[in-house]
Amino acid sequence: MNFFTRSSSPTLRLGICAVLSLALMVSDHHRQHAVWVRSALSVVVYPVRLAVSTLFVELPGDAVAWLSTRNALIRESESLRHQLLVLGSRIERLQELEGENRRLRELLESSARIEDRVLVASVLGVDIDPTSSGLVLDKGTQHGIRSGQSVIDANGILGQVQHAGPISSTVVLITDTSHALPVVLSRNGLRSVAVGGGPTGDLDLAYVPKDADIEVGDLLVSSGLGGRFPAGYPAATVIKVETARGGSYAEVRLRPLANLKRAREVLVVFPSDGAAEGTDAG
Repeated sequence: MNFFTRSSSPTLRLGICAVLSLALMVSDHHRQHAVWVRSALSVVVYPVRLAVSTLFVELPGDAVAWLSTRNALIRESESLRHQLLVLGSRIERLQELEGENRRLRELLESSARIEDRVLVASVLGVDIDPTSSGLVLDKGTQHGIRSGQSVIDANGILGQVQHAGPISSTVVLITDTSHALPVVLSRNGLRSVAVGGGPTGDLDLAYVPKDADIEVGDLLVSSGLGGRFPAGYPAATVIKVETARGGSYAEVRLRPLANLKRAREVLVVFPSDGAAEGTDAG
């Protein structure tokens, strides 16, 4: 007799299935008849369970952990880059401070050898006047600076104050073509005038007789004549001596001792006799 024919009632079929299931469970509970069925089903279901666990549990967890680790590494990398940038700027600043301290020590050692009173000034920039070569200092009339004062660095004469404003001043360099510096040859006392060579960055010694006792390597210092520069300050060394055939004067080229192109701090000289007060460069 077939209980699952089309004429059978759905309720009747459901009841029969429920009774059979209950009987099967009771029998399995007492006599373990369905053990082999469960074992077989576990083997069949295991790949499915493993795939579901991998797809929906392990892989999402691994992905979250990977993303978390990646984000942490990115943040750490950015933090390290920022720290490297900060440390790099600090190292550059320390190097700059070391260089500044070295320059200031050289200036202090230079000022100790100078009998005149001096004032340390910082170079703010280059004079924007295209017709002259000069510097801008961070000191002016409020600090006692006047036009005509000598400006030196740790090595020698750099120039003189051309114009003094209230809080800054401009300095014309000794290499400017409009500038003339009375000098004396320290070896033999020969007096002359060193004029600016312009873009070459050198000086020329004017009107030197061709038979004058002057040699390459000779040192020239300020003579003090004219009252613009105090006497005795190192100015330049001779780098070239040539005499044109038939000429009356020798061509003498000088190299300034001051660091004209890289000056950062300078000394403004206050002569003890005030001779430089009120004079103009040129």
